[in-house]
This record gives sequence, C-alpha cells and structure tokens, in this order.
Amino acid sequence: MKPQILVATSKGLIVLTARDNSYLISDIHFAGFPISFVYSDPRDGTWWVGISHKHWGEKLHQSSDFGMSWQELKVPSYGNSEYRPGKPALLRKIWVMQHAGVDKPNCFWMGTEPGALFFSADNGQTITLNDGLWNHASRMDDQQWFGTGKDFPFLHTIAIDPRNSDHLYVGVSCAGVFETMDSGKNWEPRNAGLKATYLPNSKSTIGHDPHQLLICPAHPDVIWQQNHCGIYRSSDGGKMWSEVSGEDGFPYYGFALAIDEEDPNTAWVIPAKSDTARIPANLRLEVYRTSDAGASWRSTSSGLPAKNAFDIVLRQAFSKKGSVLVFGTNNGNLYLSTDYGESWEPISQNLAAVQAVCFT
Repeated sequence: MKPQILVATSKGLIVLTARDNSYLISDIHFAGFPISFVYSDPRDGTWWVGISHKHWGEKLHQSSDFGMSWQELKVPSYGNSEYRPGKPALLRKIWVMQHAGVDKPNCFWMGTEPGALFFSADNGQTITLNDGLWNHASRMDDQQWFGTGKDFPFLHTIAIDPRNSDHLYVGVSCAGVFETMDSGKNWEPRNAGLKATYLPNSKSTIGHDPHQLLICPAHPDVIWQQNHCGIYRSSDGGKMWSEVSGEDGFPYYGFALAIDEEDPNTAWVIPAKSDTARIPANLRLEVYRTSDAGASWRSTSSGLPAKNAFDIVLRQAFSKKGSVLVFGTNNGNLYLSTDYGESWEPISQNLAAVQAVCFT
C-alpha cells in the first residue's frame, strides 16, 4: 500500500495518498465532524480517531482496514473521580494516543482533558485511568496543575523510550513534563532548567506549559520541547533542560515541533510572533531549522506565503517521516516538503482548521 498521511480537521478526516513526488487527497471520513486527534499505530496499521462534538460529546473510533470500516469504542471514563473536591471529573477531550511499546501488542496510552493518562491492554475494549499520575501530590494535595486558555489542564503528549517500554514521559499544560520508569506506577516531574515566566516563581518545579515533546528515536536521551516560554532541549533524558531559542529571541514561541529520527541535533519549528499575538512574525509563514542542537536557526521556507499570512500551526499538526515533512494550519492550509523542509508546496488550501497530522 502506498504511504498515506492522515489529516484531522474540524470538519472531517482527510486521507492523502502518495502519488509521484507528492500527496493527493484520496478519501474523506466523518465529513462535517470535528476530529480532535488522529493516530496510526505503526505496529499494526490500526487507525484511531477522536471526535469532539459540542452536542454529542467525545467519540472514539478505530479502523483495522485503513478506513474501509470503523468501529466505535467506549471513551475513557474517570469513574467517580473528582478533579477538585466536589467537582466530578468529566471527559472533555481526547488529546493524544501512543502505543505502549513494540513488546506490548494491543496496549496503548491515551491523554485527555482534564489532564489524565489512560491505559488499555486490550486494544481499547477497556480503558483505565492511570492512578499514579492522577493521584500525584502536585495535582491532588498542592493543586499546582491549572488551565490557561482552557478551564482544565490537559495531557497532550506521550513519549515512549524505544529502549524500554516501561519508561515514558508525558507533557501536561499546565503542569509540565513528568517521567515514569515503571509503566506509570510512580512519576517524577522533569522540569529543571525550564522557565515559567507567567508564575511568581519562574523556576517552579510544577506549573510549566510544554506545547510539544519529542524523543529522538536513535538517541532517546535527547528530548526536544517547544514550550510556552521558549524552545528547550535535554541531552540527559529530561533531568536538565537548556533553552535553545534563537539568540535574537526568534524563533521562540510556537506550538509545532518536528525532529530528525537519526540526528539528535536537527529540529524544525514553526513559530508564532508571541503569546499575545498568535500570528506569524511579520505575517510570514516560516519554518525554522537547526542542525546544531539549537545553537543557530535558519528559515527554510521556500514556497510558503511571504506576506499577509495569518496561519498558526497547532501542536499535533506538524509531522516528519524520513525526508517528508507536512503541516496544516488553523486556516485550513496544508503544506508538504519532500526535501527535509528546504522547499514547500501547498497540497490543499480549502480544508477546515487542521488539528493534527500523522503518517501511516
């Protein structure tokens, strides 16, 4: 089967199929419905889709035949858990899914809003709340987890160590990065070196806002983070973070991040002007690349709009596989590069807002 890209939009799931040296739209699923996330399991090719409907709530669908048929599954439930005393925890959105390791078939992790981690050991037939993170003292006792633009914090990133499936990281906005070495029984915050300039104590252990978190597959001790307060990199498995934003303060703010699978020093970001002005700087839609671990950044934006661009790229809407990079914007524009981001072509400029993209 030819390589495909799945695009989750606010009006349906778009399927792109490789053709010649590009990708073309080949199918549409759930037309008219707001897709909150999409995930293709690299172990067996299963597609997973979340729908976040304002009337009917959250829905979860699975396809084991590349979209020819779909099965609806029960969504995660917090049971009788309370988010705060007297306030029941109710699912508002499924943000992300990630398989639980090549040695754990049919097992996966799921991140939600309010901020929680769920686990399934039977391919989604049962989905259980991870008590270790949900009951972490920083959330339960100290109540240091909080929402920013949203009412509740949300768990949007799950990163698995390819060497050890019991070792994983999660990113929570706003709480920070947490690490477990025992498949979720115990968790430690990993936010040393980060700054949270919006807090009274900018170096607080808890309260950080990672926008995206990625592990380099070939060098898993190297982790990149696009954060509310800058671009960060860790070379020791998250024990210490170093800011690697541009020396002139740009690129700095944004949501989207992609990294090279082999080279731990190479990454791409798509910056916004600032937190308060979430538009491209100078209204130029640009991708920035570093090949020296963030010591320097350069624009690799040939083919992208150089003026009057108001597009923002959300945290799950930028992805890379080999030499191919793809991203979608909040204005429904989709761009593709087949040369490691050196040049770009528009694939579609008529989509609804793009929430997420992923390769099959």
